[in-house]
Amino acid sequence: MTLPQLLLLNFGLAAYLTGVIWVVQLVTYPALSLVGKTEFGRYHAAHTRGMGWVVGAPMVLELALAGWLAWAAYAAWGAAWALGQLALVLLVWLATFFIAVPFHNRLAAGGYDYVALDGLTRTNWLRTLAWTARAALLGWPLGQLIGLLPAGSS
Repeated sequence: MTLPQLLLLNFGLAAYLTGVIWVVQLVTYPALSLVGKTEFGRYHAAHTRGMGWVVGAPMVLELALAGWLAWAAYAAWGAAWALGQLALVLLVWLATFFIAVPFHNRLAAGGYDYVALDGLTRTNWLRTLAWTARAALLGWPLGQLIGLLPAGSS
């Protein structure tokens, strides 16, 4: 696979996941507080089951492709760029499994919990901004490759 093809695949996944996380941040998580307490457990279970399908495989694929891109782009675009885009993916994974998952586990075990919902929504900004930054970081050289941005501009 060529470097431009690898960049395009990474950008496509990052753009998809960025779109998903913005919907989650601005719509889904705030709406969780509107679900009645008696229905919250069922609703939350359906939400987490559904989101597993929406983001599970794309996140795994993104991690693999980000590692490949870091290796392939290291010489072409420099260590800071190559490792920076990979670091953003790792940040998302760490925030997901050490922050978001524990909040979701708390909600799954105890039902409606305003403090857990608020914490989930506030800390999710970390993932939202990391994915947004990664999409922008990938979009810049992609824009140069397809002629939307002048080559060599920084």
